[in-house]
Amino acid sequence: MKVHKGEAGYISARKRSLGLQTAAGFGIAAAFLLAGYFKTYSRSNLFTIIAVLICLPSAKALTEWIAIFPYGSIDRKTAEEIKEKSVLLTTAFDMVITSREKIMPVDAAVISGQTVFGYASNPKTDPQEAAKHIKDILAENHHTKATVKIFSKYVHFLSRAEGMNNMVKIDKPADQELEEAIRQVILNISM
Repeated sequence: MKVHKGEAGYISARKRSLGLQTAAGFGIAAAFLLAGYFKTYSRSNLFTIIAVLICLPSAKALTEWIAIFPYGSIDRKTAEEIKEKSVLLTTAFDMVITSREKIMPVDAAVISGQTVFGYASNPKTDPQEAAKHIKDILAENHHTKATVKIFSKYVHFLSRAEGMNNMVKIDKPADQELEEAIRQVILNISM
């Protein structure tokens, strides 16, 4: 079963996929290189050109794998608990938000209307900086009224998510289209 971007387990699945692409690509390139060498006893042949061309996408996959390697997926139990507490909200998991200066892993986010709450367990993620970056990107994408808050403590995040879910349950129906648009913008700035 394929895990899509924004679902729990995406980072682990992406690492496996990139690792397989890299190994397969370089393996095929080596096979072409060796086949060409043993056929002509020279590196100057068409097989060498094919091997080099096969290395290009493999090198790209390796670069992505190296960039995402230090980060892990959110724990399945934690993801299930978040989903359980925020049934009426739009959720996103396993994001590695990238800015020009930093890479900021965010484990989960819940969206209600134009309010986004996120949870970042990694101590290298500055919650204020991550929230500011997401808010700036949302503003650039015509979501100027968006409110973004990132929490480093899971209990605070979960209580906010549960509170937002209760508010949606009582007050108003969710604007799924708007929330999905905001989710997509956030996923676009994530690896």
